[in-house]
Amino acid sequence: MRPATIGLAVLSGYLVAARSPYDIPNAEWDALNITVGGRLARGVPFSRACFSSVGINVTGVESNEECTAIQRGYGSGTFRASKFGSAIETQWETCQKTNEGCLLDPNSPTNANAFNPPKTCHQGGVSPYYIAIETAGDVSGAFAFSKRTGVPLVIKNSGHDYTGRSLAPGTLALWINYSTSFVSEGCNVPGAPVMTFGAGQDMGSIYEFAEQHNVTFIGGSGKTVGAAGGWVQGGGHSVLSNKYGMGVDRVRQFRVVTPDGVPRVANSCQNTDLFWALRGGGGGTFGVVMEASIEVVPHAALQWELEASSGNLTAILGLITNVAINSDKWVRDGWGGYIYPTYSIVANPSLSAQQAKESLKDLTNFLTKHGIKYNWHEFPSFMPLFETIVAAPIPFGVNAAIASRLIPVDKFAPLIKPVTVAKTLETFTLAAGKFAFFLTSPFNYKSTEETSIAPAWRDAIWHAVVLADWAYDASSIAAKLAYTQAELAIAPLRLLTPGGSSYQNEGDVYEPNWETSFWGSNYDRLRELKQKFDPDGLLDCWHCVGWKGKNTPIASCYF
Repeated sequence: MRPATIGLAVLSGYLVAARSPYDIPNAEWDALNITVGGRLARGVPFSRACFSSVGINVTGVESNEECTAIQRGYGSGTFRASKFGSAIETQWETCQKTNEGCLLDPNSPTNANAFNPPKTCHQGGVSPYYIAIETAGDVSGAFAFSKRTGVPLVIKNSGHDYTGRSLAPGTLALWINYSTSFVSEGCNVPGAPVMTFGAGQDMGSIYEFAEQHNVTFIGGSGKTVGAAGGWVQGGGHSVLSNKYGMGVDRVRQFRVVTPDGVPRVANSCQNTDLFWALRGGGGGTFGVVMEASIEVVPHAALQWELEASSGNLTAILGLITNVAINSDKWVRDGWGGYIYPTYSIVANPSLSAQQAKESLKDLTNFLTKHGIKYNWHEFPSFMPLFETIVAAPIPFGVNAAIASRLIPVDKFAPLIKPVTVAKTLETFTLAAGKFAFFLTSPFNYKSTEETSIAPAWRDAIWHAVVLADWAYDASSIAAKLAYTQAELAIAPLRLLTPGGSSYQNEGDVYEPNWETSFWGSNYDRLRELKQKFDPDGLLDCWHCVGWKGKNTPIASCYF
């Protein structure tokens, strides 16, 4: 069933300056708890149960049973998504500036040196209070509380957030983790049904539902990604985006509670400016989305997929050159996919077996020549492909700094430029150590509607991502060095694409000129709409539209 929608008056009164939640009297919290039906709780660090020594204001208890469960699920994205105090990248559970947190050893979660005294569990970057949101009334109550008391808000879905926007010290978090039943509805687009789902649903659940109903949902590659949250509101790329577009292209409606406490329906017929802002303006910015309706593909969308793996750096560098030279052709042939250092997968929803093999002939010849193993697969539907994709080496439960860049088609088209691109990417690869090249842009999808993502997405062929990690028990200096490494690694691609763009959901935390990089020419209008729908700035997050800057509670643990 759908979350309850209730009519509420516009919030009145004056905005109070930001205050620490620890300064708010218990009576205020008790009243809020009544307002939200008893769903207010203390935010406990993910690994708290393993520690006997805790810092100031840390709640929860030591528990051998719970600690064992945490140790077993420490590297599981699914397990982490079920716990409020967790993040996919663990540095966001900590206060990086003070190097205080509550982490286990990701390589050996049972390593007692990580949690036995003198190790202490600190609150770190985990919001000390949260509401398990179920209804629009919960959200309205939270907005009213924040405006009255000055306690800042953040919005958390699954915690699949690379830039730390869903947890913050000194805040009240709205945890959108409830599950509502799916509703498969028709719409006025012939042959194009729409799937409607609550904001707590993740990709894994949605794909399973779609498989059961013989439709394909065009979504992300992570099972725990919240489909109605930052993924679609930030753009939402997919292995099938080349043909079917991004999440923002396919969404048909949002049910959202704006910061004035009013539940609204945003689509192409009503609240159209809000609809535009939500289609690319970023999560946690314009309101709390309670439900999304996204167009699905009626039939199985995938025909052919090629999977390859290699651990040889020389071969990897040669592969980059081969792919760069052929990328213009391949993207026009409809290919999409993911290229990692030791594992790659590309898929095509349109070509026949013979056409697919002919299209990738240069690639397979290269793979054969260098002894790189590869396999062809034909899937009857999307779900088996998704299971193959999620087998890719994406780490969970570790500290990681990332940066990204969109590489446009004009860098690939002329004969000489692919070689230049390849050399730049080789420099990038050698500097980065860990990288991924995503062929997930909507290059062949001709959008007929406006969205607020960076226009650079429409001409991009590659979305290049670099990752630099550091040890769970390393110093703040090591963390800073990792962010610097990511910045240096992405620098050649920034030089290759002056004035270009990066994907806000997978961008450098310290992205220079972030407004232009993340939204391009759309930022000014987004800023105006932020002022319209959130004039008091109740929703604020790092490098989001209308960000208030570094001198705020939500930014206190960034460098």
